[in-house]
Amino acid sequence: MTAVTTRADAPAQNVPRIRGSHVARHTALAVLGIVSLAPLYLFVTSALKSQAELAENPLGLPREWLWSNLVEAWTTGRIGTGLMNSAIIVAGTVLLVCVVASCGAYALARLEVPGNGTVVVYLLVTSSLPIQLFLVPLFYLWARLQLYDTHLGLILIHAAVFSPFATLLLRSFMVGLPRDYENAARIDGASELTVFARVVMPMAWPGLLTVALTTTLLSYNEFLLAVTFIQSDEYLPASSALFQFRQGFTQDYTLIAAAGVIMAAPMILAFLALQRRFLEGITSSGLGGT
Repeated sequence: MTAVTTRADAPAQNVPRIRGSHVARHTALAVLGIVSLAPLYLFVTSALKSQAELAENPLGLPREWLWSNLVEAWTTGRIGTGLMNSAIIVAGTVLLVCVVASCGAYALARLEVPGNGTVVVYLLVTSSLPIQLFLVPLFYLWARLQLYDTHLGLILIHAAVFSPFATLLLRSFMVGLPRDYENAARIDGASELTVFARVVMPMAWPGLLTVALTTTLLSYNEFLLAVTFIQSDEYLPASSALFQFRQGFTQDYTLIAAAGVIMAAPMILAFLALQRRFLEGITSSGLGGT
Protein backbone atom coordinates (compact mmCIF):
# COMPACT_ATOMS: atom_id res chain seq x y z
CA MET A 1 0.00 0.00 0.00
CA THR A 2 2.91 2.32 0.80
CA ALA A 3 4.54 1.64 -2.57
CA VAL A 4 1.34 2.48 -4.41
CA THR A 5 1.03 5.77 -2.52
CA THR A 6 4.62 6.68 -3.37
CA ARG A 7 4.03 6.12 -7.10
CA ALA A 8 0.82 8.17 -6.98
CA ASP A 9 2.53 11.03 -5.18
CA ALA A 10 5.52 11.09 -7.58
CA PRO A 11 3.82 13.19 -10.30
CA ALA A 12 2.57 15.64 -7.64
CA GLN A 13 6.16 16.11 -6.43
CA ASN A 14 7.23 17.00 -9.98
CA VAL A 15 4.58 19.72 -10.37
CA PRO A 16 6.57 22.48 -8.56
CA ARG A 17 9.66 21.55 -10.58
CA ILE A 18 7.71 21.79 -13.87
CA ARG A 19 6.15 25.08 -12.85
CA GLY A 20 9.57 26.42 -11.89
CA SER A 21 10.98 25.53 -15.32
CA HIS A 22 8.00 27.23 -17.00
CA VAL A 23 8.52 30.38 -14.92
CA ALA A 24 12.22 30.45 -15.77
CA ARG A 25 11.49 29.94 -19.46
CA HIS A 26 8.87 32.68 -19.59
CA THR A 27 11.12 35.01 -17.61
CA ALA A 28 13.95 34.48 -20.08
CA LEU A 29 11.58 35.09 -23.01
CA ALA A 30 10.28 38.26 -21.37
CA VAL A 31 13.82 39.56 -20.85
CA LEU A 32 14.72 38.80 -24.47
CA GLY A 33 11.54 40.52 -25.63
CA ILE A 34 12.34 43.65 -23.63
CA VAL A 35 15.92 43.72 -24.94
CA SER A 36 14.65 43.33 -28.51
CA LEU A 37 11.88 45.93 -28.26
CA ALA A 38 13.81 48.56 -26.29
CA PRO A 39 15.72 49.95 -29.33
CA LEU A 40 12.45 50.09 -31.32
CA TYR A 41 10.77 51.95 -28.44
CA LEU A 42 13.60 54.50 -28.28
CA PHE A 43 13.54 54.80 -32.07
CA VAL A 44 9.82 55.61 -32.24
CA THR A 45 9.68 57.88 -29.20
CA SER A 46 12.70 59.86 -30.41
CA ALA A 47 10.96 60.44 -33.73
CA LEU A 48 7.98 62.06 -31.99
CA LYS A 49 9.81 64.45 -29.68
CA SER A 50 11.29 67.89 -30.09
CA GLN A 51 15.04 68.35 -30.03
CA ALA A 52 14.87 70.00 -26.60
CA GLU A 53 12.73 67.24 -25.11
CA LEU A 54 14.95 64.54 -26.61
CA ALA A 55 17.98 66.07 -24.88
CA GLU A 56 16.08 66.53 -21.62
CA ASN A 57 14.15 63.23 -21.56
CA PRO A 58 15.67 60.69 -23.97
CA LEU A 59 14.10 57.57 -22.39
CA GLY A 60 10.59 58.63 -21.44
CA LEU A 61 7.45 58.98 -23.50
CA PRO A 62 6.96 62.28 -25.36
CA ARG A 63 5.06 64.93 -23.43
CA GLU A 64 3.75 66.19 -26.76
CA TRP A 65 3.52 63.78 -29.68
CA LEU A 66 4.96 65.67 -32.66
CA TRP A 67 3.52 63.79 -35.63
CA SER A 68 4.66 66.73 -37.74
CA ASN A 69 8.20 65.30 -37.56
CA LEU A 70 7.07 62.44 -39.79
CA VAL A 71 5.53 64.86 -42.29
CA GLU A 72 8.62 67.05 -42.35
CA ALA A 73 10.93 64.07 -42.77
CA TRP A 74 8.73 62.74 -45.59
CA THR A 75 8.80 66.00 -47.54
CA THR A 76 12.31 67.25 -46.77
CA GLY A 77 14.05 63.90 -47.18
CA ARG A 78 12.13 62.85 -50.31
CA ILE A 79 11.32 59.60 -48.55
CA GLY A 80 8.31 59.03 -50.79
CA THR A 81 10.52 58.98 -53.90
CA GLY A 82 12.96 56.68 -52.11
CA LEU A 83 10.20 54.26 -51.15
CA MET A 84 8.89 54.20 -54.72
CA ASN A 85 12.38 53.47 -56.08
CA SER A 86 12.84 50.76 -53.46
CA ALA A 87 9.52 49.22 -54.45
CA ILE A 88 10.65 49.05 -58.10
CA ILE A 89 14.04 47.57 -57.19
CA VAL A 90 12.62 45.09 -54.70
CA ALA A 91 9.85 43.93 -57.07
CA GLY A 92 12.29 43.34 -59.93
CA THR A 93 14.80 41.60 -57.66
CA VAL A 94 12.19 39.31 -56.09
CA LEU A 95 10.79 38.36 -59.49
CA LEU A 96 14.20 37.46 -60.92
CA VAL A 97 15.37 35.65 -57.79
CA CYS A 98 12.17 33.58 -57.57
CA VAL A 99 12.45 32.51 -61.22
CA VAL A 100 16.15 31.65 -61.01
CA ALA A 101 15.91 29.99 -57.59
CA SER A 102 12.84 27.89 -58.45
CA CYS A 103 14.37 26.60 -61.69
CA GLY A 104 17.74 25.93 -60.10
CA ALA A 105 16.27 24.32 -56.99
CA TYR A 106 14.05 22.03 -59.07
CA ALA A 107 17.01 20.93 -61.19
CA LEU A 108 19.16 20.21 -58.13
CA ALA A 109 16.41 18.53 -56.09
CA ARG A 110 14.59 16.49 -58.76
CA LEU A 111 16.69 16.11 -61.93
CA GLU A 112 19.76 13.92 -62.24
CA VAL A 113 22.11 16.79 -62.97
CA PRO A 114 25.77 15.79 -63.53
CA GLY A 115 27.93 17.26 -60.79
CA ASN A 116 24.98 18.01 -58.53
CA GLY A 117 27.14 18.10 -55.41
CA THR A 118 29.69 20.36 -57.09
CA VAL A 119 26.96 22.84 -57.98
CA VAL A 120 25.73 22.89 -54.39
CA VAL A 121 29.26 23.54 -53.10
CA TYR A 122 29.67 26.28 -55.69
CA LEU A 123 26.47 27.95 -54.54
CA LEU A 124 27.58 27.72 -50.92
CA VAL A 125 30.92 29.33 -51.75
CA THR A 126 29.46 32.10 -53.91
CA SER A 127 26.82 32.96 -51.31
CA SER A 128 29.53 33.36 -48.66
CA LEU A 129 31.88 35.59 -50.70
CA PRO A 130 31.78 39.31 -49.78
CA ILE A 131 30.40 41.51 -52.52
CA GLN A 132 33.23 44.00 -51.94
CA LEU A 133 35.50 41.71 -53.99
CA PHE A 134 33.51 42.46 -57.14
CA LEU A 135 32.72 46.17 -56.75
CA VAL A 136 35.54 47.53 -58.93
CA PRO A 137 35.09 45.19 -61.95
CA LEU A 138 31.30 45.50 -61.67
CA PHE A 139 31.55 49.28 -61.62
CA TYR A 140 33.58 49.41 -64.86
CA LEU A 141 31.46 46.72 -66.53
CA TRP A 142 28.18 48.42 -65.63
CA ALA A 143 29.53 51.76 -66.86
CA ARG A 144 30.43 50.22 -70.24
CA LEU A 145 27.04 48.53 -70.52
CA GLN A 146 25.26 51.77 -69.57
CA LEU A 147 23.67 50.04 -66.58
CA TYR A 148 25.29 52.35 -64.03
CA ASP A 149 22.85 54.66 -62.23
CA THR A 150 19.81 52.70 -63.40
CA HIS A 151 17.22 50.59 -61.61
CA LEU A 152 17.85 47.69 -63.98
CA GLY A 153 21.55 47.62 -63.19
CA LEU A 154 20.95 47.44 -59.45
CA ILE A 155 18.21 44.83 -59.89
CA LEU A 156 20.55 42.56 -61.86
CA ILE A 157 23.27 42.85 -59.21
CA HIS A 158 20.83 42.17 -56.39
CA ALA A 159 19.44 39.14 -58.20
CA ALA A 160 22.94 37.75 -58.78
CA VAL A 161 23.92 38.29 -55.14
CA PHE A 162 20.78 36.84 -53.54
CA SER A 163 20.04 33.96 -55.96
CA PRO A 164 22.61 31.40 -54.61
CA PHE A 165 21.22 31.47 -51.06
CA ALA A 166 17.64 31.48 -52.35
CA THR A 167 18.37 28.46 -54.56
CA LEU A 168 19.84 26.49 -51.67
CA LEU A 169 16.92 27.42 -49.41
CA LEU A 170 14.30 26.39 -51.95
CA ARG A 171 16.20 23.22 -52.87
CA SER A 172 16.19 22.12 -49.22
CA PHE A 173 12.44 22.64 -49.17
CA MET A 174 11.86 20.70 -52.42
CA VAL A 175 13.91 17.72 -51.26
CA GLY A 176 11.31 17.05 -48.58
CA LEU A 177 8.34 17.09 -50.98
CA PRO A 178 6.76 13.73 -51.90
CA ARG A 179 7.37 12.47 -55.45
CA ASP A 180 4.09 10.56 -55.87
CA TYR A 181 2.23 13.39 -57.62
CA GLU A 182 5.13 14.04 -59.95
CA ASN A 183 5.38 10.38 -60.95
CA ALA A 184 1.61 10.24 -61.53
CA ALA A 185 1.79 13.32 -63.74
CA ARG A 186 4.63 11.83 -65.79
CA ILE A 187 2.67 8.59 -66.24
CA ASP A 188 -0.23 10.68 -67.57
CA GLY A 189 2.11 12.15 -70.17
CA ALA A 190 2.98 15.49 -68.56
CA SER A 191 6.23 17.09 -69.69
CA GLU A 192 8.96 18.04 -67.24
CA LEU A 193 8.01 21.71 -67.54
CA THR A 194 4.38 20.87 -66.74
CA VAL A 195 5.43 18.81 -63.73
CA PHE A 196 7.57 21.70 -62.52
CA ALA A 197 4.96 24.43 -63.05
CA ARG A 198 1.72 22.64 -62.13
CA VAL A 199 2.78 19.99 -59.62
CA VAL A 200 5.98 20.94 -57.80
CA MET A 201 5.64 24.72 -57.55
CA PRO A 202 2.14 24.68 -55.96
CA MET A 203 3.48 22.32 -53.28
CA ALA A 204 6.62 24.43 -52.86
CA TRP A 205 4.62 27.64 -52.41
CA PRO A 206 5.54 28.12 -48.70
CA GLY A 207 9.23 27.80 -49.56
CA LEU A 208 8.89 30.21 -52.47
CA LEU A 209 7.10 32.70 -50.23
CA THR A 210 9.96 32.42 -47.74
CA VAL A 211 12.46 33.08 -50.52
CA ALA A 212 10.42 36.09 -51.70
CA LEU A 213 10.15 37.59 -48.22
CA THR A 214 13.83 36.99 -47.43
CA THR A 215 14.87 38.55 -50.72
CA THR A 216 12.56 41.49 -50.07
CA LEU A 217 14.17 42.18 -46.71
CA LEU A 218 17.71 41.83 -48.09
CA SER A 219 17.09 43.98 -51.15
CA TYR A 220 15.18 46.67 -49.26
CA ASN A 221 17.82 47.02 -46.54
CA GLU A 222 20.85 46.72 -48.83
CA PHE A 223 22.99 49.86 -48.74
CA LEU A 224 26.50 49.32 -50.14
CA LEU A 225 25.46 48.40 -53.68
CA ALA A 226 22.74 51.05 -53.73
CA VAL A 227 25.08 53.88 -52.75
CA THR A 228 27.76 52.63 -55.18
CA PHE A 229 25.68 52.07 -58.31
CA ILE A 230 22.97 54.74 -57.90
CA GLN A 231 23.93 58.43 -57.86
CA SER A 232 20.97 60.39 -59.24
CA ASP A 233 18.56 61.70 -56.61
CA GLU A 234 15.51 60.57 -58.60
CA TYR A 235 16.75 56.94 -58.60
CA LEU A 236 17.90 56.67 -54.98
CA PRO A 237 16.25 53.84 -52.98
CA ALA A 238 15.05 54.40 -49.44
CA SER A 239 18.31 53.28 -47.79
CA SER A 240 20.41 55.75 -49.80
CA ALA A 241 17.81 58.50 -49.44
CA LEU A 242 17.91 58.07 -45.66
CA PHE A 243 21.71 58.26 -45.70
CA GLN A 244 21.63 61.43 -47.81
CA PHE A 245 18.98 62.92 -45.53
CA ARG A 246 21.08 62.09 -42.47
CA GLN A 247 24.08 63.92 -43.93
CA GLY A 248 22.00 67.07 -44.32
CA PHE A 249 20.42 66.87 -40.84
CA THR A 250 23.27 65.54 -38.71
CA GLN A 251 22.20 67.63 -35.69
CA ASP A 252 18.45 67.07 -35.86
CA TYR A 253 18.17 63.57 -34.45
CA THR A 254 14.37 63.68 -34.21
CA LEU A 255 13.97 64.15 -37.97
CA ILE A 256 16.55 61.43 -38.64
CA ALA A 257 14.63 59.07 -36.36
CA ALA A 258 11.36 60.04 -38.05
CA ALA A 259 12.79 59.26 -41.48
CA GLY A 260 14.08 55.94 -40.16
CA VAL A 261 10.66 55.03 -38.76
CA ILE A 262 9.05 55.72 -42.13
CA MET A 263 11.64 53.57 -43.88
CA ALA A 264 11.36 50.68 -41.42
CA ALA A 265 7.54 50.65 -41.25
CA PRO A 266 6.84 48.80 -44.56
CA MET A 267 9.15 45.90 -43.75
CA ILE A 268 7.90 45.59 -40.17
CA LEU A 269 4.29 45.48 -41.36
CA ALA A 270 5.13 42.97 -44.10
CA PHE A 271 6.92 40.68 -41.67
CA LEU A 272 4.13 40.87 -39.10
CA ALA A 273 1.57 40.02 -41.77
CA LEU A 274 3.54 37.07 -43.18
CA GLN A 275 5.54 35.91 -40.17
CA ARG A 276 3.68 32.62 -39.74
CA ARG A 277 4.22 31.52 -43.34
CA PHE A 278 7.78 32.81 -43.23
CA LEU A 279 8.66 30.76 -40.14
CA GLU A 280 6.87 27.70 -41.55
CA GLY A 281 8.92 27.97 -44.73
CA ILE A 282 12.20 28.35 -42.83
CA THR A 283 11.38 25.37 -40.61
CA SER A 284 10.32 23.17 -43.53
CA SER A 285 13.41 24.01 -45.55
CA GLY A 286 15.65 23.29 -42.58
CA LEU A 287 14.05 19.88 -42.02
CA GLY A 288 14.01 18.96 -45.71
CA GLY A 289 17.40 17.32 -45.61
CA THR A 290 20.16 17.48 -48.14
